[in-house]
Amino acid sequence: MNDFVKIVEVGPRDGLQNEKQPLSLVQRENLILDLMQAGLSAIEVGSCVSAKWVPQMADSDLLFANLPKNPNIQLSLLTPNVKGFESALAVGCTEVAIFTAASESFTQKNINCSIQESLAKFKDVIDMAKANHVKVRGYVSCIIDCPYEGAISPHKVLKVTQSLLDMGCYEVSLGETIGTATPNRVKQLLDVCLAEIDTQKLAGHFHNTYGMAIANIYQALLQGIRTFDASISGLGGCPYAKGASGNVATEDLYYLLSQMGFETGIQVDALMQASRNISQALQRKNISHYANAYWQ
Repeated sequence: MNDFVKIVEVGPRDGLQNEKQPLSLVQRENLILDLMQAGLSAIEVGSCVSAKWVPQMADSDLLFANLPKNPNIQLSLLTPNVKGFESALAVGCTEVAIFTAASESFTQKNINCSIQESLAKFKDVIDMAKANHVKVRGYVSCIIDCPYEGAISPHKVLKVTQSLLDMGCYEVSLGETIGTATPNRVKQLLDVCLAEIDTQKLAGHFHNTYGMAIANIYQALLQGIRTFDASISGLGGCPYAKGASGNVATEDLYYLLSQMGFETGIQVDALMQASRNISQALQRKNISHYANAYWQ
């Protein structure tokens, strides 16, 4: 295979926002500079939310403004509302992300509204983005199971995903939030979604709670998905899903893809240095299998 698989690095946002220890702005900047050096072409810098609620994401707009801009690297910010979007726009951000879920219970607990209400809120963000030539990426959480509702119907996932695409998202990342999926269930979901949606408009976002993320990504690759979110050193988790570990480690995803012959654009030595640096900064054990084997 010589296909290119795009890795969207979400460690600086989805990873760090779920780490108990907030990093300084300089430490967060150093992480992103390391990731840029490693050849990652898409990096989620942070989230434009109130520091009162998510202190780990404080001043994400200032962080974005401080970073060097490279035309080959897409830097993005999560903007859950119009205020957040305005903050991103003010610092020259050209891609933002919005998020909802395929579970009513999860949406209520996560963003205090129904799925339909969340989509209505995002319409204003997307309209402003269109007017300012800013790309919008969507996230749908709980694509397989919800910690409150249990199994989620693939048709429900399709409906929410199609709504985001119809509103103007260029891509929707399907979030396997609590890590309970297995490849057979991923196949069932993608069979339903891909009957209506082109593979180029979907991405995979897999958590590794039960060690199934790489297996699930392999299944998604077989079905034609070519964009996946990953988090350096396996950072993060999900505060609304008890026991949920972080996203699949970028290092482990790199190993899978490189061994299968996919192109990623990643410089492995620089990636591993980024992995080591952030683990040391957070004084945490690196949970990437590949990283631990690499440094032995």
